[in-house]
Amino acid sequence: MTPLLVVLGAAVGAPARYLTDRLVQSRHATGFPWGTFTINVVGSFVLGTVAGAATSPAVTALVGTGFCGALTTYSTFGWETVGLAREGRRLLAVLNAVGSVMAGLGAAGLGLAVGTTL
Repeated sequence: MTPLLVVLGAAVGAPARYLTDRLVQSRHATGFPWGTFTINVVGSFVLGTVAGAATSPAVTALVGTGFCGALTTYSTFGWETVGLAREGRRLLAVLNAVGSVMAGLGAAGLGLAVGTTL
């Protein structure tokens, strides 16, 4: 049953990532990967909330592993950061790397706090 829950969560998370990225990027013409940044921060918050809420293993598999695993994307974050550096936009690359890690950790911590109050 657990693998099915992971698949179901991922079936929602992956299209949500694509659609959110397109929506956010269409509103920002700065060259900064706001779509991936937003997705990863939101996913960190959701995962922190799930972890803090001490949910059932089924909810953790569905939302934590399936949905958040398919929604968030470390590989795209890495690819976009390297791409910015290769384009000579080193400041944006550093801001993306440091900002993504700091915002992701902060969002996960906030989610953990919210989850523990639920």
